[in-house]
Amino acid sequence: MYRIRLSLPKKAPASYRNLDIIHDSLVQAWIEAGAVPESVVGRQAGIWHFGVLGWRSKRENYAHTVVVGTPDQKLSSFLKKMNPSAACYSRALTAEQVDFSAAQILEDPDPVGPGQTALGLVLLSPIAISRQARDKNVPRWHTQLSEADLSLAVSHRLSRLAGRHVNLKISPDHLYLRAHPKHDTLVQTKEMKNGKRAFVIGMRAPLVIQGSDEDLRLAWYAGIGEKNRNGFGCIGLAERGIGR
Repeated sequence: MYRIRLSLPKKAPASYRNLDIIHDSLVQAWIEAGAVPESVVGRQAGIWHFGVLGWRSKRENYAHTVVVGTPDQKLSSFLKKMNPSAACYSRALTAEQVDFSAAQILEDPDPVGPGQTALGLVLLSPIAISRQARDKNVPRWHTQLSEADLSLAVSHRLSRLAGRHVNLKISPDHLYLRAHPKHDTLVQTKEMKNGKRAFVIGMRAPLVIQGSDEDLRLAWYAGIGEKNRNGFGCIGLAERGIGR
């Protein structure tokens, strides 16, 4: 298990429009570190996730830090060798480019102590939870944390990914939800050749997560919810805040 932060200088953030270019730059870095493509992309890929820290203007997104983590032992060995100069990608179709070569790599340490059963969390990237019953008249993604069974959704997905039973209880901060009834965010993930854009609706709020230390550690390194390898469900400690 391993997790890092690629942290850019304070006055030199990376600008981007679509989240997928951050993903592609990380895939490039994984491969340069020795990972085979099939281990980081596609249906047979190992478990890994990332989250982008930064801000948004009217036209651009800006990233000052990218968090990358994996519970996979083999991928961890490559993540330890990741070179920020390899996390660069250019796309001719949309004239986008990201470059993390100036980033400093910092280890993001394991926050779970022996026997610990709970963590107070913030979402460093939005959590995405899809509706199980598909209806063309109903949005695919949940937009309210109170309407989604977070514990079931997160535990079920992590159980499937890890190949073992995972039992986590996840509760949003209800005072925060009352003060911020709109806590969903629409994230532009991709721009198609025909000019159409793909979006995912995620949600942000402080959370309390409870479970065994083994399951808490899995959530820390694997991410929670869906679309983790695409930049969703990265968690951080509430006591540290979003920060850099």
